[in-house]
Amino acid sequence: MKRYFICLISIALLATSCKVFLPSRMLHVTSKDQISAFNQEEHIQQYRIAPNDILKINVYYQNGEDFLDMFSMADIRTMTTSSNPNTGIEFLVEYDGNIKLPYLGYVKIDSMTLREAVLYLEEAYSKYLNNPMVRLQVTNKRVTIFPGGTGGTAKVINLMNNNTTLIEALALAGGIQDGKAYKIKLIRGDLKNPTIYQIDLSTVNGLKQADLVLQANDIIYVEPAKVLTQFMKEFNPYLSLANTILLIFQLFNK
Repeated sequence: MKRYFICLISIALLATSCKVFLPSRMLHVTSKDQISAFNQEEHIQQYRIAPNDILKINVYYQNGEDFLDMFSMADIRTMTTSSNPNTGIEFLVEYDGNIKLPYLGYVKIDSMTLREAVLYLEEAYSKYLNNPMVRLQVTNKRVTIFPGGTGGTAKVINLMNNNTTLIEALALAGGIQDGKAYKIKLIRGDLKNPTIYQIDLSTVNGLKQADLVLQANDIIYVEPAKVLTQFMKEFNPYLSLANTILLIFQLFNK
């Protein structure tokens, strides 16, 4: 009877959700269909402008004067402005991929690489300026990284380099630490319907995947490695409760 009771309690505890035993586990994929196929050629690419990017733009002409510096904040409706022409003025790429610029009005700029956007704007401003030179930089590029450790090791990394790769971002976050190098998830796009890639860095061949260029607001999640240790840590209180119930049961049966 004693063994039967112990088995019954153990089964009941193990049947409970993993959320009870592993409450810190995140971004669990319930089906393989949720993982998108990784195309190496598709992902080794340059950074592409996306909605909600903040672009710092300079348009130089003549003797190096900044054309945009001539306009006030009210005229161009920018988020910030500066008296230093070398710092540029910041513009928000709106939800539909358009950006409003002096003289040009609304222009669609999303999905362009930075080089493509520079050439496009130089050609557009050449109608009003002689030999314009455009300087463009995305100032709010950042990714969120969960490197697989414990104790709140998640970090938000600002991407200073236009073409920061996955392996570089992991290095900036301090490495994988206690995570599973063979189970790295990259979550990209609209969080209501994200694209999820699973990347294996446990082999040299996996470095090819790590060379992909990150996009703004990517989420990198490394699954923690010490799952068994964490499981036992969370399970011990329930085991103690089962022992207590068993002792009470035995007392009443004497």
